[in-house]
Amino acid sequence: MLYSRCVLLAAGLALLAAVLHASWNLLVKQTSDRFLALWGQFVFAGSFAVIALVGWTVIDGQPNISWWWSIISGCGHLPYVILLAKAYDKNDFSLTYPIARGAGALSAAVLGLIFLNDDLSALSMAGIAVVLFGLWVLVSGQPINNIFPALGVSATIGVYSVVDAYGARNSDPIAFALSVFVSGAITITIWALLTRRKALKNFLVAEWKPSLFGGTMSIIAYSLVVYAFTLAPVGYVATMRESSVVIAALAGWKYLKEDDHKRRLTSATVVVAGLCVLVAGR
Repeated sequence: MLYSRCVLLAAGLALLAAVLHASWNLLVKQTSDRFLALWGQFVFAGSFAVIALVGWTVIDGQPNISWWWSIISGCGHLPYVILLAKAYDKNDFSLTYPIARGAGALSAAVLGLIFLNDDLSALSMAGIAVVLFGLWVLVSGQPINNIFPALGVSATIGVYSVVDAYGARNSDPIAFALSVFVSGAITITIWALLTRRKALKNFLVAEWKPSLFGGTMSIIAYSLVVYAFTLAPVGYVATMRESSVVIAALAGWKYLKEDDHKRRLTSATVVVAGLCVLVAGR
């Protein structure tokens, strides 16, 4: 009974995170420079995380954090940001986001089984397969070169999800999630200073409000997911979070006026069906 309640709580946290995650990605898609938009969000999220960790230490003592795993995760977020920016430059939001997040759930599930000894039932695995079929419906007919960046994003998602799951299970999960934003902000900022130094100040002056809003949503969403990793298998949590692909399909059609909405909504419907099977398998 307790395990079932933990799994249901993990599902609720992952679904809430899905709404927040799709929202800040939508903000990024609408900016003129997607890399700087992602960098700005990490700067604010990392700043919030530093403040929270300092306050935590003053009030309740230094939290338990596996900093080496946090640093590895922060480094993994750099290729994630670079590839996601390129993916949004190449394709529609309602195409790129579902590919990246859906395939990311698969890679997280497989790596979780290999490295973390996670346990997924046969029915849960069938649910993941249905999700993947929905993504196949989405990408069929697309030029392969256009979806490579999104597939690269999915690979980085799988790697850092497993790293985060291991780190969270050996730390205080919320403190670890905050530490990942600190590590990620430092790593991405170093890269930005090396490659885009002159554009950073002007971007923050012009776009600080959406960066602030996106950074707030991202840190809340990610903290929810990392905590959920401590309650249920990585593949389960990661796939539940990918219900955000439905939001992306609807936002791309209704808000951004993107084409081919029938295929994308059909794909989203199949993905939802797969998520239902996944939940039933628990």
